[in-house]
Amino acid sequence: MSLRNRDNILLLSYEELKKDTRSAIKKICEFLGKTLEPRELDLVLKNSSFQVMKENMQSPNRFKIHKEVREPLMRKGIIGDWKNHFTVAQAEKFDKIFQEKMADIPEELFPWE
Repeated sequence: MSLRNRDNILLLSYEELKKDTRSAIKKICEFLGKTLEPRELDLVLKNSSFQVMKENMQSPNRFKIHKEVREPLMRKGIIGDWKNHFTVAQAEKFDKIFQEKMADIPEELFPWE
């Protein structure tokens, strides 16, 4: 985070990407010094969608927990879904630690709900 203002660092949150994917892709292209034609941008939007990447057998969308078990790395692609997997106590503990660790970081960098 201390390097976030450098010219060679692009900070982009998943929430920002989900809320306005087209603008996020344009932001990435601008950062990389590339311009996409409208058709190319449409292809990127289509092929980088959560569902397409999850279904793509070439995508590394599974990880091993044990030798034989392969769990999905990509679950739902929904912002804030992690909250459904925490108990109230876990969520409270996370919030406390998050507030401590991120106290010096501007809130707009991580628009988490």
